Amino acid sequence: MVTLYEGAFAKVNLTLDVLGKRPDGYHDLKSVMQTISIRDDIEIDLDTGKPWILQCDKEGIPTDESNLAWKAAKVFFDAVKKDPNGIEIRITKRIPSQAGLGGGSADAAAVLRALNRYYGEPLSIMALAELGALVGSDVPFCTLCGTAMVEGRGERLRKLPDLPDCCFVVCKPDFSSSTPELYRKLDETEIAKRPDHQAMESALLAGDLGKIAENIHNVFDPVVTGEHLELNYIKSIFNSYGAVAYQMTGSGSAVFAIVPDFEFAAVICNMLKDNYPDVFIAKPV
Repeated sequence: MVTLYEGAFAKVNLTLDVLGKRPDGYHDLKSVMQTISIRDDIEIDLDTGKPWILQCDKEGIPTDESNLAWKAAKVFFDAVKKDPNGIEIRITKRIPSQAGLGGGSADAAAVLRALNRYYGEPLSIMALAELGALVGSDVPFCTLCGTAMVEGRGERLRKLPDLPDCCFVVCKPDFSSSTPELYRKLDETEIAKRPDHQAMESALLAGDLGKIAENIHNVFDPVVTGEHLELNYIKSIFNSYGAVAYQMTGSGSAVFAIVPDFEFAAVICNMLKDNYPDVFIAKPV
């Protein structure tokens, strides 16, 4: 038996636009995504000689074939035409669920990277990301990591320059949003403001954190904030204590702030931690 180890990194959406509904029922997206250092840890035992097993240290996470990490292992072994002779996947969970942080997708991506490395990298990182699209929309980006433009259903990726040095504060309030319901609402509403992806890309190329901050925008944010006004309270704390930008990630409900350095992040965390146990300081990865 052999044991593999891999980190699974959360993501935030620096920009997120919904471009319209596709014939297959999904929506076309365009988003600049960034991995951050909040992470789950994945351990994989191969050659166990037993039926497949998945374990997670957090209640409420599925531990059967519906888990994205399990699905990722299956699509990998189908693609490379290998039999692991039994596999056990163990997930140590730190990324909050139903937060827009891509926790399940990050776990799946970590499984793909670990298995690909162990078997001698039969797939390039972009081919591995393409395989991840069979598992879930955020899995391709979570496989690639870093900073990237993500388009289509999440399967079209283009690497972008790294984010300049900064800190993130991520706060997950005690509610979750229904992603299908949010898409339905966007389909029925005129989107007043959309992100300027070209401006964001130019800011990244210039390494200008101020310009990056000016171009942060997520079309889901106003919809969710309109229904959950406590997000305005969290944002007001971000704004009062040194954040250069703040918004919701994905379809929520986590919100993040970009701050210039750790000292600002620590003050914000201190202001939020009594009301919000799920508050984190992170760095770009």
